[in-house]
This record gives sequence, structure tokens and C-alpha cells, in this order.
Amino acid sequence: MKKSMRQSRIEQLINQYPIGTQEELMEHLEEVGIQATQATISRDIREMQIVKAQDGHGHLRYTIFKAGNRSEEERLRETINEVVTGLTRVEFVNILKTLPSNGNLLAAIFDDLNLPEVAGTLAGHDTIFIISPSAEVAEKLHDMIANEMNPDIVH
Repeated sequence: MKKSMRQSRIEQLINQYPIGTQEELMEHLEEVGIQATQATISRDIREMQIVKAQDGHGHLRYTIFKAGNRSEEERLRETINEVVTGLTRVEFVNILKTLPSNGNLLAAIFDDLNLPEVAGTLAGHDTIFIISPSAEVAEKLHDMIANEMNPDIVH
């Protein structure tokens, strides 16, 4: 099966079912007659920009990261305002605390923007490390993030 057809089916499945693991995705693919290895599924997830996000019931599930009608910069600003609960800068690294289950989503937005202030990100459940090329650049990024944070949050 061609990659484009498999990825199209993956998109349909994750929009139709609350799939939260690669194993669940592989099972759904097998049910529709598509055989794929875990390595292939992992590559598809990365290429398709599939991230885990909390659904309306509080469960983690795969979703395709898309900016929709908003620009990616607008989505970054809105997401920072909605989910960032803390911000600390240590030399050339900014450490962001987020609401639970939002670290990977916010890091994906930073990664997709390819900002010159971001050399790379490392995300977990509710924490993101953003590495900048220098302490000066990290301070500039820190100020930008702080300006977008919810003013009710102490940082």
C-alpha cells in the first residue's frame, strides 16, 4: 500500500476513534486490512504531525496538529495564554510549565514555527525545555512568552 493512502486512512481513523497509542492505531489499521510495522506507524505519526492532546472527556488521544484558519503565530500566542502556568529561564534554556497533557502540543507548535530563537525543544506531560542558541536569544524568547502568558499567572 502506498504511503499516501495509508496516511489518509490513519487520518480518518484518528478523527473517527479515540486512539491514544500506536498499538491501538495498528489494531484499527489491521481491522481495515492495512498491515504496517510499528516503525512505519511511528514515522507516519512524525510526518503527519500527529500529537497527543486531551479530548473533551480528559482522555489523551492522537490528533493531527493543524493551525486551521489561524496563523501558526496566532495559535502559539493563544496556546501560551491558555496552557502555560510557569516560565523560568536558565542561561540559554526556557522552561515552561503547562497544564497537564499540553507539553507536547505546545512544543509541536514551537517546532513547526522554526523560530530563530528556538534551537530545539524537549517536551513532557506538562513541561517544555526550549533551547536557544545563546542566553541573549533565550532572554528575548522569555520576554515574548511572558508577554503572551495569562496575566493572572505569576511568572
